[in-house]
Amino acid sequence: MKKKILNSLVFLTFLAIIIAGCRNAPKTQNQVVTTPTQEQLVQRGLYLVTIGGCNDCHSPKKMGPQGPEVIPELMLSGYPGDRPVEKPDVKVIKKGWNLLNSDFTAAAGMWGMSFSGNLTSDQTGIGNWTEENFRRALKEGKYKGLPGSRSLLPPMPWTDFVSMTDEDVKAIFSYLLSTKPVKNVVPAPLSLEGI
Repeated sequence: MKKKILNSLVFLTFLAIIIAGCRNAPKTQNQVVTTPTQEQLVQRGLYLVTIGGCNDCHSPKKMGPQGPEVIPELMLSGYPGDRPVEKPDVKVIKKGWNLLNSDFTAAAGMWGMSFSGNLTSDQTGIGNWTEENFRRALKEGKYKGLPGSRSLLPPMPWTDFVSMTDEDVKAIFSYLLSTKPVKNVVPAPLSLEGI
């Protein structure tokens, strides 16, 4: 009798777990999928750009009480094209060091010297890019998102974005296209021999 009661309790517990699981399972029929508004896309993109640290390298900075601070009117405009390029000591690089300039918009290492790109909505930035160009640059590391172009240079961490969803790429692109255009032609990279 005790064994029968115990078996019944086990069965009822198992049945309760199955029923609870079915009630909490995601719905697959009649599920409504909403498309985010443009404003929601822009806000999601701002969030992703912020937590992704894009301003760390793509925004010129000035020294403030807490260290380097983004210059608001130059936000996301990349290395200032009108700034003289100060070349680092190649001997240090050849010893295995990677170097950043004072506002992190230029980097040097065994690849040479690279300058962060203009991500604003200006034509000198990404203003004339397609979403596919942007996706290819971010997820495939292609310069200006052009098929067959050179790879993006360090320290751009494009390999970290390979698994990014297309929805997040769209959100970031939407946000960047909503930014204030800043006319800024970034210098071309230099080879190690050119430093």
